[in-house]
This record gives sequence, structure tokens and C-alpha cells, in this order.
Amino acid sequence: MAKNKYDFTIEQLGPCKIKSPIELSTVVGDACANYVVDTSFVRNRINVFSTEEPNDVDETNLLQKAGPREYIYFDPKKVKAGICTCGGLCPGLNDVIRAVVRCLWNRYGVRDIVGFQYGYKGLFEDSGFDPVPLNPEIVDEIHKIGGSYLGSSRGGGDRLETDGVKTIERLGINMMFVIGGDGTQRGASDLADAITKKGLECAVVGIPKTVDNDFKFIDRSFGFETAVQQAKEAIASMHMEAHSQYNCVSLVKLMGRESGFIAAAAALASHEVNFCLIPEVPFDMEGPNGFLANLEKRLEKRHHALIVVAEGAGQELMQSTNQTDASGNKRLSDIGIYLRDAIKSYFAKRNIPLDLKYCDPSYQIRSAVTTASDSIYCERLGNNAAHAAMAGKTKMVVGLVHDKFVYIPTKMATLSRNVVDPEGSLWRDTLDATSQPIFMVNDVEKAKKIMKEKLGL
Repeated sequence: MAKNKYDFTIEQLGPCKIKSPIELSTVVGDACANYVVDTSFVRNRINVFSTEEPNDVDETNLLQKAGPREYIYFDPKKVKAGICTCGGLCPGLNDVIRAVVRCLWNRYGVRDIVGFQYGYKGLFEDSGFDPVPLNPEIVDEIHKIGGSYLGSSRGGGDRLETDGVKTIERLGINMMFVIGGDGTQRGASDLADAITKKGLECAVVGIPKTVDNDFKFIDRSFGFETAVQQAKEAIASMHMEAHSQYNCVSLVKLMGRESGFIAAAAALASHEVNFCLIPEVPFDMEGPNGFLANLEKRLEKRHHALIVVAEGAGQELMQSTNQTDASGNKRLSDIGIYLRDAIKSYFAKRNIPLDLKYCDPSYQIRSAVTTASDSIYCERLGNNAAHAAMAGKTKMVVGLVHDKFVYIPTKMATLSRNVVDPEGSLWRDTLDATSQPIFMVNDVEKAKKIMKEKLGL
């Protein structure tokens, strides 16, 4: 079997010679919590497609397990840690901040922790945003509110290799925790490379944040389960609206720029969605097999319908904005408004009575307080990020792979975005839940070609 292009080797600032202040066991089987050793791994590729066992026990397939090490790199008394949150809001930001601070303070005895305000902008001396001190007393209650205690913003990555490094050096920061999406983590990678080039010792550790759940390799991103729960509640309300009116269509637009994980999961969780439209699967509006014709058939049969659409779906049907946001992401055309107007026009031309309700709960979802499951996940992510930095690991992110916490090189985690596999079980089960056609297109072969191009097949 040919080797893949991945290299999961984790960079280390130097040998770990300081005994950890965390008292754990080194003996497996003594009923005591254990340290984790650097030679403990999780396979990235676990599916077997042939009887021939691949030779995959090397850096191309093995992910280093996360957790506290018996010996650490940094003397806790000499640590000055920085934390920032970047990009759009996501449930769990405060939970992660809290976990990092408490682990550093309570478990390692670190007493110098600061938070940089409003994303990467807080790292620039001319921003007007001074770093804020952080300790357990300050952060203990912040998980009970949504948003980010430190504030967040997009952009600023273009100044990290110059002004960001200057601030790291000026303040004596020797470990930096960056909470953000793939664009943010690419910025963190550039910052870490510039720190190395400057000859500074600073561990840069990422906690990947994307409510869309589209980070490469990682089982799920924090905030995703909360987003699905919030979306399910919005869908339930919209279903009641649709079910209570004659020929009523409820349309719900959810997050999902390039990946339809929230839309698909919310459709499965609600059991009420009739059409789920995601970026990975193209659809036609017009024609005998198009979306509008299928919607008309649904109304003829049941006199109500519920549609969930991811924000990145159907972009090929609309005129591109040719613009980007501060993070460098392409500004999407509004598929929700496009569908709303197209549905109204279609049924009006046919003199078919229609009552359409439209809802975009995105901001409500992004600012929500985490569910219990997400809060637990955030706590463990923050703890494992702190363990990584104390052990001198850098240029990496922490995440869950095959239900195990691991460290992933930042450059590997940001190679590409994860997407819903149209041939996979998640989309197959979504089709079962909605009873929508596999394809709502007039040329299936053309649609398959588009999908292969999108997925890089």
C-alpha cells in the first residue's frame, strides 16, 4: 500500500528534564491515573478495505496521544502564558479558556497568565487592547455565559510574523494558546515559524474551533453538538409553523460554509426535515427532477414542508460576490433569501397557494451556552492543550480522533477541510430521515462530476 502524504510528527522545543508537579502513576494496572508517554499513539487510518494488512505503524499514520507527561520542558515558575480567541463566535470558547487557565494554575502552579483581547488584534501594541490577567477566580464562572470573555475578531494574521512576534518577545510569552478555526490556526502556524526564526522559545498550541465541524482528521469540533441542539430547537418551532398552516413551507438556514455537518445532523436529530440541502451535494432548482418540482410533489401529498439549507449550499446557482471577509473566507451569496424568493415565485406562477416562513438562527446558535457534552469536551481539550505546552510541544493542535485525545501538527490539521461524504453513512442516513431523492438534478452524471471536483476525487 502506498504511503500517504501525512506526517504526524509533533515538534518539540527540547528535551523534557523537569519533573512534573502533577503526581500520577507510571505503572499500568495499579488502579492509579497514569502519565502519558510520547510513544503512545492512535492510528489515523483504521478502516480495512482488503485482507492485506498495511504497514502503517509510522509517522504517516500514527497520532501522538495527548495528556500529562512525567517530565516537562518548562519550569512552571518561569512560564508566562497567553491565550486568545479568534474568528466568529462558537459555543464553548469560555469553557476552553477556563480549562486552560485552571489546568495551568491548579495543576502546574503557573501564576502568570494573560488573555489577549479581540483575537489576533490584541497581540498588536497599537491596537489599544491591553492584555488582561487571568486566574481561576476570574474565569471560574465564565462557562455559564456564551460568547468569549476575551472577545474575538477576524483578521490580523498578516501582522503576526512581525508585530505579533514583537509582542511575544516584549512580554516574555513562552506559551501561546490559540483558539480558532483553520484560518486562525494557519496564522498560528505562521506565528510559530516566525518565533522559531527569531530564536525565541515559545510553544504555540492550537485548540481548533469551528462550529461547522470541518477540521481535518478530528472527530468533532467543540461547539458542534451545542449547535445541533440549538438548531434542532429552531427546526421544531418551524415545523410547528409549517404543520399548522395549509401549504406552508418552513425554510431554515444553518451554518456550513463548505460542509453540511450541522444541517445533516440537525435533520437527523429533528426527524421533521423533508429536504436537507448541503454544499457537498448539488441540486437544480428548475426541471422535472429539480428541487422545486420535488417540493411541489411534497405539498401535493402533505400540504406542508420543512427545508433545512446550509449557508454554503447552492452557491453555483447564484452570482458570486467576488469578495472575502477579514479572515480571507469567500463571502457567500445568501442561499436562504435566494430559496425564499425562488419558492414564492415558482408557486405564484402556478397559482398554487403558499405560506412561507423563513428563519436564520445562526447568531442565536453561535452565542449559546454549551450543552453538558460539549462542556465536558471543552474542559478536556483545554486540559490537554495545557499538558502539551508544558511538555514543550509546539506547532500543533489538540483534538479527538477515534474517541481518543491526540496531538496533530497544525500544518496537517489545516491541509484541507473535512466534508460530508456523499457516499458515506451520515448522508445516507440523512436521506433516509428526509425521504428526499438522492439527486434533485436533471443531469445526474454532470452532478456526480461536480461532486467529484468538490471532493478532490
